[in-house]
Amino acid sequence: MANIKSAKKRVEVIKTKTLRNKMVKSSLKTAVKKAETADAASKEAAVRAAIKKVDQACAKGILHKNTAARKKSQLAKKLNG
Repeated sequence: MANIKSAKKRVEVIKTKTLRNKMVKSSLKTAVKKAETADAASKEAAVRAAIKKVDQACAKGILHKNTAARKKSQLAKKLNG
């Protein structure tokens, strides 16, 4: 454990940020799975929601922009193909 006050604070801040990042990643994975397994009637709405989650994760710096673009492309291809 850190001895310096600022180092102790950084440890706590990193814990909080790690939890937030895990939460965003988890909800992203759930949305993508729902989009992949959705039936024909609700597939478009599910894909739209998943793409929104990908964009949000990219904006927060959790996903790299190219990774986000690739995931969005894959989702669109599954919707149209």
